Amino acid sequence: MSTETKASSKDIVKRHKERLFPNVSHYYAQPIALDHAKGMHVWDVEGNKYLDFFGGILTVSVGHCNDRVAQAIGDQAKVLGHTSTLYPNEHIVSLAERLGDMTPIKADSKGRPSKVFLTNSGTEADETAVLTARLFTGHTEVVALRHGYSGRSALAMSLTGQAPWRHWGEGVPGIKHTVNAYCYRCPFGLTYPSCEVKCAQDMDEMIKTSTSGRIAALIAEPIQGVGGFITPPKEFFPIVVETARRYGGVFICDEVQSGFGRTGTHWNGIEHWGVTPEIMTFAKGIANGMPMGATVARADIADAFSGLTISTFGGNPVSDAAAHATLDEMERIDAPARAARLGARFRKGLEAMADKYDAIGEVRGLGLMQGVELVKDRKTKEPAPELTVRLFEATRERGLLIGKGGLYGNVLRLSPPLIVEDSEVDEALATLDQAFAAATK
Repeated sequence: MSTETKASSKDIVKRHKERLFPNVSHYYAQPIALDHAKGMHVWDVEGNKYLDFFGGILTVSVGHCNDRVAQAIGDQAKVLGHTSTLYPNEHIVSLAERLGDMTPIKADSKGRPSKVFLTNSGTEADETAVLTARLFTGHTEVVALRHGYSGRSALAMSLTGQAPWRHWGEGVPGIKHTVNAYCYRCPFGLTYPSCEVKCAQDMDEMIKTSTSGRIAALIAEPIQGVGGFITPPKEFFPIVVETARRYGGVFICDEVQSGFGRTGTHWNGIEHWGVTPEIMTFAKGIANGMPMGATVARADIADAFSGLTISTFGGNPVSDAAAHATLDEMERIDAPARAARLGARFRKGLEAMADKYDAIGEVRGLGLMQGVELVKDRKTKEPAPELTVRLFEATRERGLLIGKGGLYGNVLRLSPPLIVEDSEVDEALATLDQAFAAATK
């Protein structure tokens, strides 16, 4: 299509509003209609260029339109494009082997390696994980964390611990929410480490008083994504996971946003906390934007899900090829080490910015998963969602795309593709500095 015949951003947004559900919301007062992308950058239909520091919600892991991933997708689409889970093929088997081996999940008592179920999204991966845990344990109640996010299905919304993302009353029965380690906004009014991690200790009391005392699972993100990149202290997960197991449950680790080297040093975010899950879920960055979700479970737990089921598009050969090529790229660039090094550079710059602007209440996160919480006053910690909106507009005007989250909509989520270079980290920091100066004056 030539430039002369392309629809304008205004026209595309107008037609979008007319024909799509209103719940398909957008960033920015004037939404950006994207046209094409490459590497770390995207362009809108008017030709404006943006440095992408959100990567399609941590999904474009090895860069937009990565040549090797695109080649793998194109080659596979010409050979075998779709099978459903009713037919085995080399692609799905080799990917299951590869994904399972990348997790810390241990072999079962018979020495068998983990097993994998492939789907299309993180929502489906979490659904599969919860059902598997219930079948394995024979229990139904599931503990989730406040401020967590698990997706958009009925069950996933019920697991989610944020009112704005829950759209129908009571939700699915059997879900209980325990306190998360949100140290900056401790619900007990305590300070770490003198608090003795009361948030984690409280889970025992919650199970005793709010459940039957027999749970199926604890599901939790190592670093909460939509919650605002909330990062727990090192003691939190060892305590809550041991508690869950004591009451008959397994630990479902949701790595949809934190997986595949994103948090630096390790392939999986949970490895920072020194605990081993029985079940893990993945999506987003697994295939650089192609539909792909995965549930990985210890073999004996996976075997509890023996009834009939199907995933029409889960593990389709094209998405499998994209996932293999994406993982190849991650290994080629050593994504965990790269995220650790560049994340440290980024974090240093963000902390320097916090010294400069009182509106920054906290900088948190690991690797290339950094959050900046904005407040009206550092003493009261009153959230500043209006400032978040102004910053979004200021960064957009200067050619930088970022994300946001948090219960109050006041947390900047900064998570560039893992191929980001030092110069691009520095460029993003300089742009953020300019945007803060403009938005806070």
